[in-house]
This record gives sequence, structure tokens and C-alpha cells, in this order.
Amino acid sequence: MSKIRVLVHGALGKMGQTVITALRQEPDMELVGAVDISAVTSDLSAPNGCSIPLSCDIEAMLGAQRPDVVVDFSTAKAMEHLAQVVLSHGVRLVSGTTGLNENVLSKIEALAKEYKTGAIVASNFAIGALVMQHLAKIAARYFDYAEIIEEHHQFKLDAPSGTALSTAKSMVQSRGKAFIEPNQSGTQQESRGQQFDGICIHSVRMPGIVARQEILLGGMGQTLSIKHDAINRDCYMPGVMLAIREIGKQNGLIVGLEKLLGL
Repeated sequence: MSKIRVLVHGALGKMGQTVITALRQEPDMELVGAVDISAVTSDLSAPNGCSIPLSCDIEAMLGAQRPDVVVDFSTAKAMEHLAQVVLSHGVRLVSGTTGLNENVLSKIEALAKEYKTGAIVASNFAIGALVMQHLAKIAARYFDYAEIIEEHHQFKLDAPSGTALSTAKSMVQSRGKAFIEPNQSGTQQESRGQQFDGICIHSVRMPGIVARQEILLGGMGQTLSIKHDAINRDCYMPGVMLAIREIGKQNGLIVGLEKLLGL
């Protein structure tokens, strides 16, 4: 059985480096190349002395290395062009880039359909975080008040996080109506965080944190807390590897890894 040929986009970033390390440990996958806008050399060295091709030109690398899958952890600004290039080559795409709006997702969906290939876009690849979201959807049906506190490292570009927004959306969809806004005075206080259908989302950005999210739900005489803490970036790798293996069986756009987990 042939190995899955994988190219990493955003390879010099922290997530890209973590993906590269994980790929080298998977017996059914082959790391065939790396792309990063900051690339200044033509190869990326490895601890075992081997190296892989490195470039800032995604289209050239697709032609030269012919990957089956491109794994992307880059920026929302680069995503539309990346999807156009990757999917038009018939290559499948797995992306953890967050901050994508509905317009970009619609374009990715159209491209995947046009070129008869597949793409997975997920705001979070940590299995524990997806279980957290699933539990929050269940709990949302039984509480009228909810808030989300999401914490990330100081270099994260988007706020609120994609995970926080998708959690809030799924909670509102689960209960079929907005939560009750806690501020009954009729004036919005800036310190209450961004509002999403009655849910206040509070964003924290500082060193020492990888990713952490807590959902607080309140009712008469009681509260419920659901929390997930990412200790390091390795927690995302089982989900990324699952997506790489499964995308070969899928056509069209899949938004959210939870669909592959049956959640």
C-alpha cells in the first residue's frame, strides 16, 4: 500500500513545525515538501540528517512534489489563494487556519466541487476540545445563560478564536434560540466581551498559554463549567493525522473535524 504524500504549508510556523515532526513518525505517510512565505533556503533539515524541499512557491512545489494532501496552518489572508491553487491541482486540503469568513468557505466549497476533490477546514484539531464542544451543545438545552472564556498565546491573530465562535454557534443551534443576555440595563458594557446571541465571549492573549477554553452555564441556584486545556501543540496531532487519512475518502468541503468523529 502506497504512503500518503503530504506537503506542509506554513511549515516554518510553530504549528507547521509540530505537524512536520508528527508526520515523520507516521508509517503510512511521507513528508514530501514544505512551503512557507518566509522560506529563504531550498531545503528543510531534519534531526536524522535527511532534508525535504522547502520553498515559498506553493504552485511550484505542487508540480514538483505531487502530494496527495496539503496540510495548512497559515493565515486567513492567504487561504483563498492557497485553496484555489491546491484544489485546482486536484490535491486535497486539510487546514487548521482560523478566522475564515463564510465568503471564503463558500469559495472553498465551490472549488472542491469544481475540481472533484476534498477539503477539511477545522478551527480545532484537539479531540478533547471537540468533545468539549459536543458536551456544551447538550448542556445548552438546559440553561438560559452562558458565557465563554477563551485563552491563547499572545501571537494568535484572531479574537474571539474560531473554536469559541463555533462553540457559541453550535450551542445556540442546539437550543434553537438565543441565550438570555445577562445585562438587563439596556446598555452594552464593553468589558462584557463580544456578544453572540446572548453569549459573552471573553478573549485572553498572553505568554504561557497554548489554548484554553471554558464554557460557563448558569441557572437558578447552579452553574455548570465545561473546560478544555491544551498543554502543548502535540494535542492537535492525532486530529490532524485523522484528517489526512480520511480526506482521501471525502469529496467536497467538510467544516469541522467533529463530523469525522461522529459527534
